[in-house]
Amino acid sequence: MTDSTLSLLAQGYSWLPERRRRAGGGPVRTRLLGRPAVALGGPGAVGFFYDERHVRRHAALPGPVLDTLFGRGAVHTLDGTPHRVRKGMFVRLLMDEARVRDLVARVDTLWARELARTPGRPIAVFDTAGQVLARAVCGWAGLPLSQRAVRRTARDCVAMVDGFATPGPRHWRARRARRRQERQFARLVRDVRAGPPADGQAKPTVLEAVARHRDVEGRPLDPHTAAVELLNVVRPTVAIAWFAAFAAHALHAWPAEAARLRADTGTDRARAFAQEVRRYYPFAPFAAGRAAADLEWQGEHIPEGTLVLLDLYGQDHDPRTWHDPERFDPERFAGGPPDPDTLVPQGGGDPTTGHRCPGEDITLAVLTVLAARLAAQEYAVPDHQDLSIPLRRVPTRPRSGVVITPVTPAG
Repeated sequence: MTDSTLSLLAQGYSWLPERRRRAGGGPVRTRLLGRPAVALGGPGAVGFFYDERHVRRHAALPGPVLDTLFGRGAVHTLDGTPHRVRKGMFVRLLMDEARVRDLVARVDTLWARELARTPGRPIAVFDTAGQVLARAVCGWAGLPLSQRAVRRTARDCVAMVDGFATPGPRHWRARRARRRQERQFARLVRDVRAGPPADGQAKPTVLEAVARHRDVEGRPLDPHTAAVELLNVVRPTVAIAWFAAFAAHALHAWPAEAARLRADTGTDRARAFAQEVRRYYPFAPFAAGRAAADLEWQGEHIPEGTLVLLDLYGQDHDPRTWHDPERFDPERFAGGPPDPDTLVPQGGGDPTTGHRCPGEDITLAVLTVLAARLAAQEYAVPDHQDLSIPLRRVPTRPRSGVVITPVTPAG
């Protein structure tokens, strides 16, 4: 069987949906990085994939992805009880309603401030959002970093995400960025451990909680692993910059949607808009794991140890699930939250015990306020910028980062 790694790198987001389309929507057998692989998608595939009796994460993620995006020893590489214990820490930190509100308020304040600064000054939404999100999450997490260090952290987190799925200079920048931030965050962890524990009556900061976390064996994480997990709070928050750029792109491409957001001061329409941005635009192409046993899916035998792929981008554009999926339509989310196994831009499964990202609530809440502020802001979109979104590039974004020129303070 021909190895498809080069085809994946050349075709990007369209590689797997196109292979599945040619296979009639059924499973696709291929090879990636020399390993046998089976790709799944469609109704029922999410539940099957995220059942640990079927698919496990241990040893599934290739080294280049660990050395850029997630980090060695990250929660994403664990299964069973070790995963549930480590995941519990993230659930307590990222799904706590008061903590989420605090982070969202920080983002909203900083974002409004940036939009109001010096009307007539062009800003790139992607770059500005990345810096705003880094300042907000570092302050929220209790990281004692200088403004210069926070700016460096923002750039490094963007580099980690930008270079995880490609060879060449972007990939090596991502590796260097990860090493630099892991060293910095490990120092922060050691500094916390050298001091007294936080007041037992006070809610610990994210930094304190990660530094003091005890894993399944009852031992603290080593400083490197603690740094990795601290980055797995900060990096995904900064990565919301991709969605912010997509939201700006959507507001420009569909001005009627921008008008509806400006006319509706509530949060429901902005939240529906944010959900449609997450569905419509490409983010993660697929998720990967290893078959935990000999399996069968839609008549296809999957031997134990086979690499199993879940087509996330194709799932979010599957006409069997979404009516007219290539049309941008926030109204499809007007009735409330979708079935969690249908909308999977950041993966699926149970966010509390499974492998679904526990920060998805943060992503949606932050994107909702970013989009609402953009819609309320009067701005021009300068000509002579490239707003195309190349599907061959993973992760992709509008090429120009969506440059806007605010003309009045944000409303």
